Amino acid sequence: MCCLSTLAVPGRTCYPGGMRIDVEQRVWAPGRRVLTAGLVLTITLAAFEALAVVTILPLIAEDLQGLRLYGWVTSAFFLGTLVGVVVAGQEADRRGPAPPFAAGLAVFAAGLALGGAAPTMGLLVAARALQGLGAGALTAVSYVAVRRAYPEAVRPRVFAIWSTAWVMPGLVGPAVSAEVAQRLGWRIVFLGLLVGVAVSALLTLPALRKLGRGTGAAARMATVRDALRVAAGTGLVLAGLLRPQPVVAAILLLAGGALGFGPLRRLLPAGTLRARGHVPAAIASRGLLTFVFFGADSYIPLTLTSVRGQSVRVAGLVLTASTLSWTAGAWVQERLAARWSPRHAITLGMCLLSASIVVVASGLLATTPLAVPIAGWTTAAFGIGLAYAPTSLVVLARAPDGQEGSLSAALQLSDNLGVAIGAGLGGAAVAYGEAAAWPASAGLAIAFGSCLLGGALGIAVTTRLP
Repeated sequence: MCCLSTLAVPGRTCYPGGMRIDVEQRVWAPGRRVLTAGLVLTITLAAFEALAVVTILPLIAEDLQGLRLYGWVTSAFFLGTLVGVVVAGQEADRRGPAPPFAAGLAVFAAGLALGGAAPTMGLLVAARALQGLGAGALTAVSYVAVRRAYPEAVRPRVFAIWSTAWVMPGLVGPAVSAEVAQRLGWRIVFLGLLVGVAVSALLTLPALRKLGRGTGAAARMATVRDALRVAAGTGLVLAGLLRPQPVVAAILLLAGGALGFGPLRRLLPAGTLRARGHVPAAIASRGLLTFVFFGADSYIPLTLTSVRGQSVRVAGLVLTASTLSWTAGAWVQERLAARWSPRHAITLGMCLLSASIVVVASGLLATTPLAVPIAGWTTAAFGIGLAYAPTSLVVLARAPDGQEGSLSAALQLSDNLGVAIGAGLGGAAVAYGEAAAWPASAGLAIAFGSCLLGGALGIAVTTRLP
């Protein structure tokens, strides 16, 4: 029976659907309060970094004269993340979550420092790869911590709180980063985040040391090699997409596929590429979600500045609105988690996201009011907010004890591969359009079109979810 008040039973509180949860099991219970705060701070730091870079990237590309590498700034980050999640996931199973978390923070800080000092777009791409490697480790460890420290009934709320951790960065991050970049230079945006790294380490590491180890050491070295091969293979594919020479492009595409496809199949649970089984379908859905959303999100600022003639401040406001909308979607799914199946939430989110891509693409036409694509992207963010966390809940609920790191790594591998390929395809379209002297809107239209195709495939995959 649904509980109408949190005071109905002493020492208990109510969650969606009327479930009563002991105080000791709550997200902010005394035994896990510090861990929750540390994880939220880490997510907040990552949110500031992500929103800041996307907002100021047009300024960076202009300053370093590197528009041809625009897509690589995003793709490199997520290729690094791809390796980081696998390595950290295996290490969290083998040694516990604290050591890979500390290593992830150190690498992330090194990437920020290099990014702030990068004299060329190529070095900035390398810095972003380092940042991604560190961020991937932090993400994988955070998922392991959720599986080991929080009861299943409250995990939807954990992920909703994580989405809320994007609210403050979403409200002030794009605007502040745009203002800092224009007044003090974009390099300060990277360097200023180093303070947050130190605070996150002081707060989170002691709580993580209390969590136990798993049993995932057997395949560790082979898995790390496979992750490196997948990242390298994906990089070759993306490089091939950017080459104007058909023969060179074909060689790179074939070499990338040959290098990365086999290891990718070993890293993902059996059946993932065919979406067979509940966990494989959830992992496949996650990759398609991020392909669609971030494949478009990477080019929203460029659309607004290059096609619609708006400032980076306006682009930042749009990213703020989408961040708040994602958070709203996450809390809606949390409230309905006890009534909706994951399939319902993910399907609805994927449909909203796909339909919104069409609305956003209409903004490439000068006759479309600017409010239309802005509203479309806000709706797209609400859609992924509905769908993102349920994919995690499916995987974590079915992860055997001691293998949380490996399955969380597989989920994040799909997640980041989707982002890297989505942003890479868009970057290839933009670069090709520039080389062919097309209008800026032409390459962006191709980028949005590839996202729409990914959304159609994602809707088909959701039929195989639990």
